[in-house]
Amino acid sequence: MSEKIGKTKITRREFVGGTVLAAVGLAGVEAFGKSSSCGFFADKKNSKKRSLRFAHITDVHIRPEHNAPEGFALALKHIQSHKDKPEMIITGGDHILDSIGENDSTTEMYWTLFKGIMKKECKLPVKYCIGNHDCWGGNKKKSGTTGNEPNWGVKRALQELEMPNKYYSFDQGKWRLIVLDSIVPTDTYCIGKIEDEQFAWLENEIKTANGKFIAIFTHIPIMSVGAYFYGGNNEKTGDWIVPGSRMIINARQLKDLFWQNRNVKLCVSGHIHLYEHIQYNGVHYISDGAVCGRWWKGAHQETEEGYGLFDLYDDGTFEHQYIDYGWQAKES
Repeated sequence: MSEKIGKTKITRREFVGGTVLAAVGLAGVEAFGKSSSCGFFADKKNSKKRSLRFAHITDVHIRPEHNAPEGFALALKHIQSHKDKPEMIITGGDHILDSIGENDSTTEMYWTLFKGIMKKECKLPVKYCIGNHDCWGGNKKKSGTTGNEPNWGVKRALQELEMPNKYYSFDQGKWRLIVLDSIVPTDTYCIGKIEDEQFAWLENEIKTANGKFIAIFTHIPIMSVGAYFYGGNNEKTGDWIVPGSRMIINARQLKDLFWQNRNVKLCVSGHIHLYEHIQYNGVHYISDGAVCGRWWKGAHQETEEGYGLFDLYDDGTFEHQYIDYGWQAKES
């Protein structure tokens, strides 16, 4: 497996080409050690070779309250309890509760908690993706930052997670996996966007993949149905409005790039804490639900606390399950 850095069970069925699929909030409840699946699968008799099996964990939002450390440890144990164990974990960002509006000491406490649990409970290699809540001090007034701190913004997350860059790629079998930075901070929060320099890098990574299939990972979804179900102002205003903080604002540009390069097969994200699977123009867009659910206070809308389990095959197909790892929210 080589890494390339950017600058800065139990039903299975064959994918049906051209089918438009959308599933939101379909995670089933399960006991620890069992899996409830909502996915799209190949026939069990198919003997095609697998390039990679990985778990996708997103939106952990670790905090001391609500027994979150116990819940996160349970999720990691569940991932590693599969008889057919994942080869790695890929995260989807928002590892800690928040650092946008938190001071240095609180932010450090969250990161220490997250890294301590990972060190104790996780025995698998991990590839990290940055989330908006991982970027320190975006809300300068609340965080008490000036923006001149040496580890301000995304630099704090890169330092804490020991990431050399905020976007990168690596090859595994017949696939190239590309992890992007979808966060553009604003004075108080963020918008989702792949900025020009990173977009040019992405285009080159796709075009020089030498026949490999492409899977892309972002925190904020490129395309999302669940993003429409935050708030309820559409009934009052008569318009569906999706803020730029909930879905990548230059999704049209990305969609056009994927249409021109048919080796792009899969886009995986988090952020909205809802499980969904959309197919558009032959590309599958999957947002996995959050490890933390509704910030460790139970299910978020119809989606239970969970993680994604992916199998990538050498013919460009894949299997996905969204797995409820059995956590029950408790009082602090």
